[in-house]
Parts: sequence; structure tokens; C-alpha cells
Amino acid sequence: MSVSNLADERQLRQSGAHTAARETDRAALTASLLREKELLSEMSVLSLQQDLMAQEFDHRLGNSLQMIVSLLSLQSLAAPTPEAADQLTIAAGRVAAFGRVHRRLHFLDRQKNVEFKQYLRTLCVDIADLLLQKGAGRAVVVEGAEITLPTALGIPLGFLVAEAITNSVKYATGDIIVRIQAAAPTVLLSISDNGPGLPADFDPMKQKGLGMKLIQSLTKQIGGTLKFESGDGDRGTRLTVSFTAEPKA
Repeated sequence: MSVSNLADERQLRQSGAHTAARETDRAALTASLLREKELLSEMSVLSLQQDLMAQEFDHRLGNSLQMIVSLLSLQSLAAPTPEAADQLTIAAGRVAAFGRVHRRLHFLDRQKNVEFKQYLRTLCVDIADLLLQKGAGRAVVVEGAEITLPTALGIPLGFLVAEAITNSVKYATGDIIVRIQAAAPTVLLSISDNGPGLPADFDPMKQKGLGMKLIQSLTKQIGGTLKFESGDGDRGTRLTVSFTAEPKA
């Protein structure tokens, strides 16, 4: 066999080897793509199942909260003393307010950030409809800065505002003002009323009521600080929570 024929044969063998390698690579790539497609399909099914489970859980939780409100309201009618009835009514209102906050959380699902002022406005409309008597001439007013907050901060702050408004409805008679002030990176969130104000020796750390404990716990959760003082014109009470616009690590 001539040198030329040997070279041609070698080239044919190399070409065949290259073709076989390409076919092998193509088959491996096709198999990999099929596996990726199957994994994506499985992940999609799992995600859908998780969403359905979350919706079912939220639905059951909402129903359970409503049932608790109804039971507390019925129990208040059979309470042995006016004081006990009053406490049961307050408890029913608190659970109902938390139920409204929980319902609003659906709008934050899968959202990293929330337009906080708009979120509070919608939430406060819900709470006012629940707690304020129609035609009483009272309102919950949200004012101040338009800011965007991480949802991880917005959710506990929503619960905190609901609890503070519940307390103000109990003790005050006029409008309740929710105000947002921002001076990056610090945000001030205050809830003011025109109630009787606080005793001169008031110390929030010594309060034993459930509402105060909830407010303190939620403030701690976001790494904030809590301050109580007189409202505008030295009337009523102003609760102010200061925090940074990033969630606590």
C-alpha cells in the first residue's frame, strides 16, 4: 500500500472516530436535556402542589380564626361579669383584626418587596370596617412617606399596626393617625390617638397585657425600638417604632 493510500486510510479512520465521538456527544446531550425536562416538570408539579397546600392551609386558618371570633363573642354574652364580657369582646376583636391581616398577606405572596403606604392604607380600611362603628365619625388615617420595604418587614409591621389600632379604638374617641416618616436608612412608624394619654410613670417593659407583649415582641422581631409619648398638642398617646429599611439578619 502506498504512502498516499495509508494517509487516506488514516484520515478516514480519524474522520470516522470524530463522527462517532460527535454522535456520542449528541446522544449524551439529548439524554441530559431529557433529564432536565423531566426534572423541570417534576419541580413544576411540586410547586403546584405546594401552592395548593398553602391555599388550603390559609383557607382553614381563616375559617379557624372566624370560628374563634364567634366562640369568643358568644362566650362574652354568657360572661358572669361585665368585666369578663369586656375582656372576651376585646379578645374577639383582636383575633378578628389578626384575621384581616392574615387575609391581606395573600397579596404579598411571592413578593420580595411591598409598597408600604398602600399596604397600610388597604389594611387600615379593613381594620376600621371591623372595629369602628358605622356613622361614629371616626377613621383610621394613613399619611406620610411613600416607601418600599422588604416583605419580611411589612408583615410583622402589619400585625403591629393592627394591634396598636385595636388598643386605640378601645381608649380613644377620635381619628387614629398612622404616620410613616423616612430618613434613610431609618424609618419611623407611629400610631397616634386622642385618648386619655399615659400615666406619668408608664413603663412599657412593666406592662403585663397581651397587647403590649405582642407589640414588644413584633418590634423585637424586626430589630426596632419602641417609644411611647404624648400625641400632638400633648393629647392622647403616640406609639412610635423606629427600624432600618432592611430586614434583620
